[in-house]
Amino acid sequence: MTELRDRYIRFDWAIKRLLRQKANFGVLEGFLTVFLNEPIKIVEILESEGNQQQADDKFNRVDIKAKNNKEEIIIVEIQNTSELYYLERVLYGVSKAITEHINLGNTYKEVKKVYSISILYFDLGKGSDYIYVGQNNFVGLHTQDHLIISTKEKDTIVRKSPSEIFSTYILVRVNEFNKVAKSPLEEWVEYLKNGFISPDTQAPGLQEAREKLKYYSMSDAERYAYDEHINAIMIQNDVLGNARLEGMEEGRTKEKNNIARKMLANGLSIEQIALITGLTEQEIKRL
Repeated sequence: MTELRDRYIRFDWAIKRLLRQKANFGVLEGFLTVFLNEPIKIVEILESEGNQQQADDKFNRVDIKAKNNKEEIIIVEIQNTSELYYLERVLYGVSKAITEHINLGNTYKEVKKVYSISILYFDLGKGSDYIYVGQNNFVGLHTQDHLIISTKEKDTIVRKSPSEIFSTYILVRVNEFNKVAKSPLEEWVEYLKNGFISPDTQAPGLQEAREKLKYYSMSDAERYAYDEHINAIMIQNDVLGNARLEGMEEGRTKEKNNIARKMLANGLSIEQIALITGLTEQEIKRL
């Protein structure tokens, strides 16, 4: 029974339904503190076109947009299935967040830094790590030094790295995590991947998650909706997996057909071609 009681809600569902409530900010603040490597306090959850909860939005576009106590904007987005132009969409989302929160007539001083955290349950490119961080820095073409710029804050000129102004992108490739969780970051990724939270965790936010994201703490109606959400994701992944396999099989068949055509052109008999390629004589005759 302990195992049943300790089943935890997936983070995408929690973001969609629970973590927008101020009483549950501790979970989200802990998550952001670990991933941004600095203490984060959420001032408010911001609304935008990206914060969608429609029924046809089951698999992707599950995101949250928050403002911290430094007036910076933080976007958290979970992507369950593959998307061809995902990075382009991330760039668009960050750009939109910047423009949504600067009013006409404001100076460029009002532009706020944006942090974009993408939790990905699909294979985005090739890489050996499970977390990648992208920041803007200007490096000397000949000297290789990093440019430091001057900006005005509270009537004082301060020097900053461009990475303190430009957006920071964090890509979490959940499926690539295959470690024994020892650090707070690893504990969070383990929860994201497997839904497991250690009883003695000290990771910021995960202690609160153990209390507030329990599956059996939900009402029957909430559990039903949650189970339907999980089933929809599994079905979608099966459909995509089958399509991928069918595409691979179709590719192998085309390759065999091309080889058989070349063999026919070079005078090999149908019997020889069938033996080499595995195609039937009828399939070869139809080429």
